[in-house]
Amino acid sequence: MKKTIIGFALSAALMLGASTSFAQGIKMPAPSPSQKVEQAVGLSTVSVDYSRPSMKGREIFGDLVPYGRLWRTGANASTKIKFSEDVTIEGNKVPAGEYALYTIPGKDEWTVIIHKNTKHWGDGGQDYKPEEDLVRFKVKPQQNPREVESFTINFTNLTADATDVELLWDNTIVPFTVKTDVDSKVMSQIQEQVLNNANANPGLYAAAANYYFQTNRDLKQALEWMKKANQTDPKFWNLHTQAKIEAKMKDYKQAIKTAEKSKEVAQKEGNQDYVALNEKAIAEWKKAK
Repeated sequence: MKKTIIGFALSAALMLGASTSFAQGIKMPAPSPSQKVEQAVGLSTVSVDYSRPSMKGREIFGDLVPYGRLWRTGANASTKIKFSEDVTIEGNKVPAGEYALYTIPGKDEWTVIIHKNTKHWGDGGQDYKPEEDLVRFKVKPQQNPREVESFTINFTNLTADATDVELLWDNTIVPFTVKTDVDSKVMSQIQEQVLNNANANPGLYAAAANYYFQTNRDLKQALEWMKKANQTDPKFWNLHTQAKIEAKMKDYKQAIKTAEKSKEVAQKEGNQDYVALNEKAIAEWKKAK
């Protein structure tokens, strides 16, 4: 009798365990896994949150994704694109915020839509209202020599103030350019922290000089600021930039002297990269004298 009771209890425990496992469900890979990509662009951030369907041997554009019809640009819920600051997309001004990203694929031309309503599932169906579009613009698709199995959104051609957002699937690439306003913001900071600040430190002078040099502004002012930075706290990288400013002003003799000093400091601090940069620059400037 005791064995019977123990056997019954064991069977019940096993059945309960099986039921619990079944209730918990079987974990399976998502057919269209989600992904979030983020990119710093200028002084802002652009992020995209989307789901990634796969080809699985199917014909994509013109079949699975019909031409001329609104597409969620991914799978599951609508794809979201977020801008931390105001941007310009293909010439269209877009305020900071989060939007739904829709497209209308075409064989020779795509319509890209930045939509204000982010709550839709899929393409929104009857709930989608064109009047809630913020902007629409057209771009040309490109042929991709490499087949992309899973729908992908990434960032390419990154510059100081812009990036291309690329939609890739199958053998198609659809790019559009996002630009940010960097210059006015940096210049505003320089005005406040350097030009209007009698107590600016060497780091501020160096940063302002670098920006003037990189953006081809007043080189005389850039040199003055970099000299102030190097006067009390000479860093080998700032000395190297000072030498490049002097060379751009065609004062090669002084540029070589400054580069020699940069090289000397870099050697003391064990930075062989800047030793090599200075040696290369000095050799070029000696030819230009």
